[in-house]
Amino acid sequence: MVCMGAKSEEQSRLAARKYARVIQKLGFPAKFQYEPEIFLGLIYRMKQPKIVLLIFVSGKIVLTGAKARTETYEAFENIYPVLTGFRKNQH
Repeated sequence: MVCMGAKSEEQSRLAARKYARVIQKLGFPAKFQYEPEIFLGLIYRMKQPKIVLLIFVSGKIVLTGAKARTETYEAFENIYPVLTGFRKNQH
């Protein structure tokens, strides 16, 4: 689980712990473990449009926070040329 949007580290822990309890109450095994250093993505906060991008080494991108679909397209068009400069050589 990735917890986003918390205002502090403590709020992140609390939200993740509560989520684990909900999953446990549904009958699924869940264990809370907080390890912020194992998140394997880059969190990029774009100013215009105001969108957050999660960019992974695998090439996958998650765009979140858009108010309209056009903002998503604009953000991707802004970031794509930057990302292609870091593309791994494919043999």
